[in-house]
Amino acid sequence: MQQRAAEVAAGTQGEVVWACEHDPVYTTGRRGIDNRVQTGLDAPLIHTDRGGETTFHGPGQVMLYPVISLRRHAISPRGYVHLLEQSCIDCLKEMGASVTRREGLPGVWAEDGKIAAIGLRISGGVAYHGMALNVDVDAKWFAAINACGTGLSSVNLGAKPGRTLPLDSLAKTWAAHFVRLLSAASN
Repeated sequence: MQQRAAEVAAGTQGEVVWACEHDPVYTTGRRGIDNRVQTGLDAPLIHTDRGGETTFHGPGQVMLYPVISLRRHAISPRGYVHLLEQSCIDCLKEMGASVTRREGLPGVWAEDGKIAAIGLRISGGVAYHGMALNVDVDAKWFAAINACGTGLSSVNLGAKPGRTLPLDSLAKTWAAHFVRLLSAASN
């Protein structure tokens, strides 16, 4: 991501939106500390250059990693966070989920806790890292940490009875909402 962000800033590569699912990993941002409780969970802790504190990424979670020139789109950092949140909200509402923002707490929230977290880095006017959406993550991974330093619960979207949530189609839908909102913000 760092290399692609530098290339986007230099104008040698275009913007990109990656979506993926990780093997189990804990990541911590520049201000984060290793607040992982020693529980014997088999996942490394990786220090990253994004903002934010310690969180988990792994199976059952969709990651959206846009590498976008905020300067090119004339979007402020706060406006970009709002755009990322809105893309996730629009995707989830399309699926019938009831989600929202919470004042002063970045991310997307269900009634019972945080369903999607944001961690960004902006360098040279280019934003990278991104957002994690909990679809069906085993709660044991989050139990080992104070996710994002909030002390609040991380929850799953979960499937409705008789309905599965294939992560690949969810990722495509979310990316499409992100691209639509980015395009609208640029006009």
